[in-house]
Amino acid sequence: MVLDSASVGIVVRTRNRPLFLARALENIFCQNFSDFTVVVVNDGGAPADVEQVVSGVPDEYRERITVLHRPESRGMEAASNAGIRACSSTYIAIHDDDDLWHPDFLKRTVDCLEDTAAAGVMVRTNIRYEQMADGDIREIDSVPFWPDMKQISLGSMLRINQAVPISFLYRRSLHDELGYYDESLEVVGDWEFHLRVLSRHTLEFLDGETLAFWCQRPDASGDSANSVNNKADAHRRFDARVRDAYLREDISRHGMGSLLHLTKLLARQEELLDENRRRMEEMEHRLNESLLRLEDTVVRRTSLSSSVGRMRSAAGQIRSLIGRAGR
Repeated sequence: MVLDSASVGIVVRTRNRPLFLARALENIFCQNFSDFTVVVVNDGGAPADVEQVVSGVPDEYRERITVLHRPESRGMEAASNAGIRACSSTYIAIHDDDDLWHPDFLKRTVDCLEDTAAAGVMVRTNIRYEQMADGDIREIDSVPFWPDMKQISLGSMLRINQAVPISFLYRRSLHDELGYYDESLEVVGDWEFHLRVLSRHTLEFLDGETLAFWCQRPDASGDSANSVNNKADAHRRFDARVRDAYLREDISRHGMGSLLHLTKLLARQEELLDENRRRMEEMEHRLNESLLRLEDTVVRRTSLSSSVGRMRSAAGQIRSLIGRAGR
C-alpha cells in the first residue's frame, strides 16, 4: 500500500526499542509543520511492542502512521527503501527511532527546498550523548557535530561522512534518478547515497541554530546501542568496500595508469612524512639532552655560588674579629 501524497514522508526505522520509538513519534508530532506522513518500519522486531507504542499515539495523529512489519531484519537500508516506497511524498526524511529534531526542523528545511533548486538540505547537528537508567533515557552531554562546517561539499564527503540521516531532508525524485539505498551495505549506506547525490547535485546547509540531534549511547549494548559504536569494524570494512567499488568503476572507464602514478606519489609522501617524523624525534631527543646538561650546569654553578658566598661571609666574620682584637 502507498500512502496518500503529503509534502514529507518520514521513515522511522526501529527494532525492539519501544521506548525510543515512543519518544521519536512524540518528537515528530511536535513539529511546527504538519503536512507529513509517517512510515514506521519494524525491521524484524517484536510486532506487539510496535503496535502498543503506535496505539498510544493520540487519535488525530495515529491516522498519519503506517506500520510495516518485516518478519526478519534485512538491514537499515532495506528498511529505508521499504518505507520510501510506501509513501508518495515530495520530500523524504529518515528519522531513526533514537534520534531527535528541533520543533522547527521540517518547517525550515521544507521552506529552504521550496525557495531553492537544491536537491536537499542538511542542518546544523549536535551529538547528544545519553545513558539508559531506570527505564529512562537521560541526556549527559551535547556537542556540535562538525562545528566548523559551513557547507556540504563533495570533496569533504569523499574523505568522511559529514552528515547523518536525522540531519537531511531531500527530494524523493533523487531516487528516481539515482536509485535507492544500497541494501548490500550493512552500514555506511547513507554516506554512499550522499556521494551519489553530491556527484550530480548541490545540497543546501542551514547554519546557525542546531536543528537535529544524533543521539549516541557509547556504553550501551544490544538493541539499545548505536552502530557507530558497536559496529566500528563493520564501518571500516564497508567504508573500504564502497571506495573499492567506485575505484573499480573508474578503472573500468579510464584504466589504471594515472592511479598507479598517484599511488606511487602518495607512497613517497608517506615515506617523506615518516622521515620527517624520525628527524623531529631525533631533534627532540637532542634537545632533551641539551636541557639536561644545561640543568646540570645551572645546579653546579648554583652550588659553587653558594659555597663562595659562605666563604665570603666567613672571611667577613674573621676580619671583624681581627678588627675587634686589634682594638
